[in-house]
Amino acid sequence: MSLSDLLFSLGVAFALGCDAFAVGLAVGTSNPCRRACFRLWFHFGLFQFLMPIIGWYVGSSVFEHIKDFDHWLAFGLMFVIASRMLHESLQKEKDEEEQRADPTRGWSLVALSIATSIDALGVGFSMGIARMNLFKPAVIIGITAAAMTFVGLRLGRRLTHAYGKKVETAGAIILYLIAFKLLAI
Repeated sequence: MSLSDLLFSLGVAFALGCDAFAVGLAVGTSNPCRRACFRLWFHFGLFQFLMPIIGWYVGSSVFEHIKDFDHWLAFGLMFVIASRMLHESLQKEKDEEEQRADPTRGWSLVALSIATSIDALGVGFSMGIARMNLFKPAVIIGITAAAMTFVGLRLGRRLTHAYGKKVETAGAIILYLIAFKLLAI
């Protein structure tokens, strides 16, 4: 891999990792346990790695069919998760003892992983059209997204410890902003 290819891959990886960082920050405000943090950064990294590869192989036939509404799908997934998070952040402290929905489990985790990696699908598709080597950039993209998610989670947890539940509400608002940003794709 040449230096220019490495710099290109790092630039793309950072740009794609920004959504993962923001979602990690938002989820971190709910003070998830270590296991939940691992699930989130691992899955975000995995999906960011796999989506360019899928985009590369699926090619224009499927991309042409979903390109008109892929942003709506990503928006819907992110909006629902943000709404759940906002609702939980506004619950009274007594409800804190009850089991809270964990956004790092089940379909919420899958939805967040897809919503944050939809752009990577398009990047993979573009790289395929340009006949660029894919595997090494996909690895760099996945590792960068996992690292940025990890940093976002840590920062979100620290902000919550310092400022309390208000930060969780801010985290939900961040997810709403990301959701609306996805509509502009």
